[in-house]
Amino acid sequence: MTIYVENETQTEFPFDTEALTRRVAEAVLDAEGCPYETEINVLITDGEGIRRYNREYREIDRETDVLSFPNIPFEREADFSVVEDNISDYFQPDSGELILGDIILSADRIGSQAESYGHSRKREFAFLVAHSMLHLCGYDHETPGEAAVMEKKQEEILSGLGFTRDCADE
Repeated sequence: MTIYVENETQTEFPFDTEALTRRVAEAVLDAEGCPYETEINVLITDGEGIRRYNREYREIDRETDVLSFPNIPFEREADFSVVEDNISDYFQPDSGELILGDIILSADRIGSQAESYGHSRKREFAFLVAHSMLHLCGYDHETPGEAAVMEKKQEEILSGLGFTRDCADE
């Protein structure tokens, strides 16, 4: 798995953001049965930065905590067979890895939401990566049923990794 993490803010985290992203991403992909090595891009920005991306790409002029940009047009959640017909569209030519998509995280929201929910920034970061990875695997939460499926999967993945609400930033 190749993960590119760029932090365009001055925010420093008391944990290795790339290692944490890798750990959570691998857990999601294992749970979803992804048969490929993957590539994921992660950008950490501030509140105004994520608002700008949200406005530019989704035409929603407000700050949010995370944005997900899947590269694969899943017909069914985590049905990776859809990529087999267009290998040149979905796989990195040099590495052969499946280009899963891009994640944009708000450092400001990671801090404020961790404080609001009473848990660590590490747990909030892991939660947002798990949430976004499920989006990159074709999941959504537009309906109550879809939201329930995503919430259950997120909780199972985070609990399995030990990212409970009382985990420390380390």
